[in-house]
Amino acid sequence: MSIMQKLFRPVDMTRGDPVKNIIQFAIPMLLGNIAQQLYNTVDSIIVGRYVGDNALAAVGSAGPILNLMLVLFMGISTGASIMVAQYFGARQRDHLSRTIGACLSLTLIASAIIMVIGPVISRPLLRILNTPESIIGWCQAYLTIIFLGIAGGGYYNILAGVLRGLGDSVSALIYLLVATILNIILDWTFVAKFGMGVPGVAWATIIAQFVSALLSIRKLTRMTDLFDMKKEYLNPKNRFSRDLIRLGLPSGITQAIFSMSMIIVQSLTNSFGEMYIAANVIVMRIDGFVMMPAFSFGSAMTTFSGQNIGARRMDRVDEGTRKGTLTAMGVSAVLTVIILLFGRYLMAIFTKTEALISLSNTMMRILAVGYIAMEVTQCLSGIMRGAGDTMTPMWISLINTVAIRVPLAYILVWLSRTPELPQGNCLMMQVSLLATWVIGALMTFVSFKRGKWRTKAMPAK
Repeated sequence: MSIMQKLFRPVDMTRGDPVKNIIQFAIPMLLGNIAQQLYNTVDSIIVGRYVGDNALAAVGSAGPILNLMLVLFMGISTGASIMVAQYFGARQRDHLSRTIGACLSLTLIASAIIMVIGPVISRPLLRILNTPESIIGWCQAYLTIIFLGIAGGGYYNILAGVLRGLGDSVSALIYLLVATILNIILDWTFVAKFGMGVPGVAWATIIAQFVSALLSIRKLTRMTDLFDMKKEYLNPKNRFSRDLIRLGLPSGITQAIFSMSMIIVQSLTNSFGEMYIAANVIVMRIDGFVMMPAFSFGSAMTTFSGQNIGARRMDRVDEGTRKGTLTAMGVSAVLTVIILLFGRYLMAIFTKTEALISLSNTMMRILAVGYIAMEVTQCLSGIMRGAGDTMTPMWISLINTVAIRVPLAYILVWLSRTPELPQGNCLMMQVSLLATWVIGALMTFVSFKRGKWRTKAMPAK
């Protein structure tokens, strides 16, 4: 077998050293997540540099609404990763084939729903968020274009989840890198050269996402040694679709409530004006990169757990959990130090405004301590999800977001009001987020140690 064949073949995580399996799988995931983050980051850099700080704020303000509409895909993707990993680990070819067929059908349905609803509700939601008049037009234009082309991003994210469930994180990475490079080229062309402004960024994004989706579909059609692609498997009215929805619904609900809470928080963010909105966008972009190890190891843990539970290897799950989580925490600690040392230089990539750079850097330093806590949350949640227990992470996330983050943000901002700061101290927004991360890690650890997730594995059928 050639080096390229070894690189692109699915990884069987039921054999070999668990930590090596997790790291081998997580590295392409990490690179892929970094590439995914580059989509939004390059958008922000281009509009911030060539259009202005208000355009930067506009792209960021559209984020919470966009995330709200993507919850359908997130739910399907979670269910797909779990079922594909477990059926692959159990060597159940027919069940695996029908699961992938159901993914394709449900993604088409979800895309159609978002294409219709998204453009209609965008402006009303932006009004509810108290979006400044200076940026609301750009926000709406950006969202409308993204929603009309949502199928590309939807299919890529779902099919990438399928590929990862099969142990193939490298193909998903390569296709994402291709799309990211294309997105950067198109961003530069549409905004810097053609002067298309914020809409140009949106067009660049959806074109690049369609390319990554087509490449993913092409890859799956060639994996006939693992599963079959037949028309009858595309029927969304079967138990595999129901199982996908059942497993993915908790994550979908979690993301929906999380997105709604972020919309509420965004309303508070918008009350501080364009400067803080733009600073928050910069922090979110840098923050996204620092979070990558947590998300990457968390996804790797889900696949590792799913495959080994499907193969009835709980001993490997326990070993992989312990060593994989410690490794992830170490990686995050190193990245956190780098951000603290060089954060100011990174902020300067987005804008030339000194006050904006300083504010962004201060906000980032407040959050720094929380990144290691996020590793604990993501890794242990990934293990529980891989076992089929999607409810526990859902409840932890809901409690954290709804009962802690949102009220705490408003309370801390209100308590920080002074004659000089009648709206309150905007930095309390970051303090509330840091507290949420730490509390979430503690809750996840306690729930994981209780061990109820061990009884949730899907039975062989």
